Amino acid sequence: MKMTERAQQLVRTRTPFVHATVVRAQQPTSAHPGDEAILLQDGTIEGFVGGQCAQNSVRKAALGALQSHESVLLRVLPDGDLQFPEAPGAAVVVNPCLSGGALEIFLEPQFPAPLVRICGATPIADALAEMCELVGFGVRRSVAGDDSLDSLADTTAMVIASHGGPEAEMIRAALDAGVGYIGLVASRIRGASILDELGLTDAERARVRTPAGLPIGAKTSAEIAVSIVAQVIQAIRKGGLAVTPRSANVVVEALDPVCGMSVTVGPDTPRLTIDDVDHWFCSSGCRTSFAAAKTGS
Repeated sequence: MKMTERAQQLVRTRTPFVHATVVRAQQPTSAHPGDEAILLQDGTIEGFVGGQCAQNSVRKAALGALQSHESVLLRVLPDGDLQFPEAPGAAVVVNPCLSGGALEIFLEPQFPAPLVRICGATPIADALAEMCELVGFGVRRSVAGDDSLDSLADTTAMVIASHGGPEAEMIRAALDAGVGYIGLVASRIRGASILDELGLTDAERARVRTPAGLPIGAKTSAEIAVSIVAQVIQAIRKGGLAVTPRSANVVVEALDPVCGMSVTVGPDTPRLTIDDVDHWFCSSGCRTSFAAAKTGS
C-alpha cells in the first residue's frame, strides 16, 4: 500500500500518526531524499527513512511530535558535528551507531479533526451539523433511543440540541466519558433545572455550558449554530481542549547495553532474551555483538 493510501486510511479511522519524509541524505546512508514512512503511536514504522539505527532516532522524535502536536525537522548525525541552523521546529540527534553520512527528516504529526457529537433532530441540530462540517469538524448524529452514546471516547465536543427527551442522561454519559466540551441548548432557567436534577459536583457543573454557545445575541437556528461552533473553537484554541484523547499506549524506553543508546521499544525493536531477561538494542548489529559476548563465541 502506498504511503498516501495508508495515510488516507488512518485519517478515515481517526488514528493519529506522523508522516516522515527524508528531505536530505548524505552518503553512505541507506535512505534517499523522498523516502517516506508513517509512524504510529505504538512506535510502529511503516515505510523506510533509514536503517535501524536511524529509525530509532526517528521513532523517538516522532513520538515527541505526537505529544507536542508540533512538526519537527530532524537531523540525524553519526558524530559530534552539530553545525545545524538553530531555529524553532529543528532538532539535532547524534546517533552513536550510525555508520556514516547524515539525514534530514521532516516529521509532520497528523491528528483527526475535532469530532462533535450532536444529539437531537431539531433545526438547531441540523444547522449545527452543517456549520461543523463547514469548518472541518467531524460530525456524528445521535437521537433519543439509539445506542450510539455507548462510545464517546473519541468525542471532542457533545452538544445536546434535542429540546427534550433524556437530556440529563446524555449529560451524565458525556461527563462520565470525559468529553471536554458539553453544551446544552436550553434557556438559562431550564438548563439550570436539568443540572440541578443531576446532583452534579461544582467541578462537573462547570464542565456543562448552558445555554450552549457564546453570548452573541443569536436568535435563528443558524446564528445559534455559529455561536456554538465559535465556543468550541475558543475552547480548542484558547482553552486547551484536547481534540483527540491522549494515547493509551505507554511508550517504553530501554538502554542498549552495547552502545549505550536510548532505545524506544516498539514492535520492530531488536530484542534478545537471556535467562528470562529482555535486552533491547538500537540495531541487529548491537544485538549480535551482545549475544556473542554472552556466549563467548
